[in-house]
Amino acid sequence: MDRRATLTEPGATASPLTAERLLRRLEWRVIRRLDGRLQGDYRTLFRGSGVDFTDLREYAPGDDLRHIDWNVTARMDTPYVREYIEDREVTCWLLLDRTASMGFGPVDRQKSLVLAEVATTLAHVLSRGGNRIGAALFDGTIETIPPGQGRNQVLRIAQALLRPPPAAPVSRTGRTGRRWGRSHTEEPATPGTTDLSALLRAALGLARRRSLLVIVSDFITQPGWEKHLSLLARRHDVVAIQVVDPRESELPAVGMVYVEDSETGEQIFVDTDDPVFRERLGVLAAERQESLQAAARKAGTMIHTVATDDDLVRALARISALRRSQGR
Repeated sequence: MDRRATLTEPGATASPLTAERLLRRLEWRVIRRLDGRLQGDYRTLFRGSGVDFTDLREYAPGDDLRHIDWNVTARMDTPYVREYIEDREVTCWLLLDRTASMGFGPVDRQKSLVLAEVATTLAHVLSRGGNRIGAALFDGTIETIPPGQGRNQVLRIAQALLRPPPAAPVSRTGRTGRRWGRSHTEEPATPGTTDLSALLRAALGLARRRSLLVIVSDFITQPGWEKHLSLLARRHDVVAIQVVDPRESELPAVGMVYVEDSETGEQIFVDTDDPVFRERLGVLAAERQESLQAAARKAGTMIHTVATDDDLVRALARISALRRSQGR
């Protein structure tokens, strides 16, 4: 499927999927079920510097020293800090990867569709509490949707995600350019490959005050993004969601096939019936994932995974439960 093709309703390839149709489907199939699992209390998922005390936890580097509970620290002989529920509206920025590798996956449920569903669901859930939602969409250039509220803002974000991504701009030297804002341009390290650093670097300028930042990407990118993620995690509450497809690490045995890199167009001819090849692919995928998680932890956050064959309600509830158990 051409990466510029319009997303369609699963099971109905001839019918374009509109923002209104996507949101209504998510309200019926996902958001209502999330309300049942989380009792509608999404405020507890995002902790901040409000006035409502919620919990104590051990001090971690980077914590605000003003939140240290000295009485508990003296008793336990270990620094402890107080946590509070955010008592004001938050601004959420959705940092969304729409590069070519997000077009991988089943015909009726590519990673780009999962991205749209996750982003639209989170935007709707957070906006119901009066929070402001903005978005930065990265497809070689960065399209910014300023923070706003209400259903129309959710539809605006969904519609932007459902639009065919434009072809990447080409510089006079013939290399693909990356740009954001109105004036800044930059060349990628390798033409045709994603550099997620551009999106994270742009977020440093977009989120001027402490915000909730939700990154949704497959994290197939040039190295170096960890530094910018670390800078964001120091100032903001960062949630990183990785969208994956099982076939990226487990090829089915279908004989000799061409495998194409969706970003560079490079092709190789492989024998998927070879068990040694499939085992090596699985090992390399596991090593890459372990390295990715280690880099995220070093940057001060963790990466949550949502697969193209996941039940979205269970996946989001799992992320919420894990964040609460870790006091995030």
